[in-house]
Amino acid sequence: MFVYLNAMFVGLLLISNILGVKLFRIGDYILPAAVVVYVVTYLITDVIGELYGKEAARKTVLAGFATQVVAMVFIFIAIQLPAAPVFVMQPEFEQILGGSFRVMLASLVSYFASQNLDVTIFHYLREKQGKKGLWLRNNASTMTSQLVDTAVFITIAFFGTVPTSVLLSMILTQYVFKLCVAIIDTPFAYLLVRIGRRQQIAATEEQ
Repeated sequence: MFVYLNAMFVGLLLISNILGVKLFRIGDYILPAAVVVYVVTYLITDVIGELYGKEAARKTVLAGFATQVVAMVFIFIAIQLPAAPVFVMQPEFEQILGGSFRVMLASLVSYFASQNLDVTIFHYLREKQGKKGLWLRNNASTMTSQLVDTAVFITIAFFGTVPTSVLLSMILTQYVFKLCVAIIDTPFAYLLVRIGRRQQIAATEEQ
């Protein structure tokens, strides 16, 4: 299960970077489509940490960071390749996959800071509680790290380009949305941990 969780983590991480260019509207609020996907990555690192330990969660976060960097390099190379005459969508291709250096930098910095914070808080609470209270450490770690992620990303990406009031509104709106998704995914954390523990028991019995 560890391999599948890692594959899903990296896959969702890359997908979230692509979906970030799509904006959707809920009432008076506009959000990037990436927020729906990206929040799930915190659920996965929590499940990995619960089943396989803090070090495994750290390695997953590092692998995700390295994968994002490699993906950005190859995307840059793909954009620079001369377009064939029959490919008439080069501008759209660049616009969707290119992004700006500032946004990419904001994404990497916020990811590295928030994901490591999530792992730290989760395992601090686990050391205090043992196996009980998964719902608490899952929500507490995700809620705190998502606040850092949102604040760091939006500040680096948009500071100086929009009024401070707009900047704060963007942070608050995205954080509240991520908070709701984090609360909803708690049952899935229990489900994945239960499946993982059953597999661990079965593997132990086979040995």
